Amino acid sequence: MEKARRHAMSIRTQLGIWWRLFRPFTLTASIVPVIVGTGLAWPHHHFHFGLFAAMFVASMLIQSATNMFNEYFDYRRGLDDEHMVGIAGTIVRDGVSPKTVLASAWISISVSTLLGVYICITTTWWLAVIGLICMAIGYFYSGGPRPLAYTPFGELTAAIAMGPTIVLIAFYLQANTVTWRAVVSSIPIGLLIGAILLANNIRDMDQDKVGGRRTIAILLGRQRGRILFASVFAVTYLLILLLVAIGQLTPWTLVVLLTAPSAFGVTRLYYRFTEPAKLHAAVKGTANLLFRFGVLMFAGMLVAKIHF
Repeated sequence: MEKARRHAMSIRTQLGIWWRLFRPFTLTASIVPVIVGTGLAWPHHHFHFGLFAAMFVASMLIQSATNMFNEYFDYRRGLDDEHMVGIAGTIVRDGVSPKTVLASAWISISVSTLLGVYICITTTWWLAVIGLICMAIGYFYSGGPRPLAYTPFGELTAAIAMGPTIVLIAFYLQANTVTWRAVVSSIPIGLLIGAILLANNIRDMDQDKVGGRRTIAILLGRQRGRILFASVFAVTYLLILLLVAIGQLTPWTLVVLLTAPSAFGVTRLYYRFTEPAKLHAAVKGTANLLFRFGVLMFAGMLVAKIHF
């Protein structure tokens, strides 16, 4: 009985390690753009479940691979140690082989590529070009001689690649076109994805300085970084109000304003604390806010479809 209990605990421990390797709270940045892009198309076009499911899984796999590349290359460059803050660190804390992490990243990329082939066969091969660019960004965010994560352009690049780009692909898969409405409606999602990375970089700015990074948070400094972080939220909500006012979004999407108190809460944490351990909750809070924002935005569009 005791042996079986220890075996069960060992399995749960191993599963927990692999779960952390995927950095599950960051997957909101790959899930939300797909559901929002689909929601934008749904009121006016037939729903293609197969394409939605393939895009949903492929997007998460590319995000997971990006996380694994990040962990592998940060370890190789000596940025990670057992005292680091955050969910990453399966190599330095849990003893997972760096080669295993890198191999897992490439397996995730390979599976997402197969799903991409299915998507392209069903729609257009032009999407393969966009998909390859997104995968390349996922790799070069942490890999290569000059990683994007070491520059002031990491947040902007990721926000575009994972925000408007994925939203518009998901929209195209359902609508077989791209509209101006879809383009402008994707911008708030990109802003919130950029906010997650900015939140992470403000938290880690002291350690990143030692590692030679020159992120936007480091260049601006902590105080101006906080202002930028708060401004991203302000612009996001103002943009939603504007899009509703000019008729690009249904008034039902104003339900996303329910997340505004959460935005205020995580911003307040950055003005109260500087210690990475205390700011980790703000990073997770920003990722969770994106998820709630995206789900509420999708729900608003769904209600509009049913109502009208």
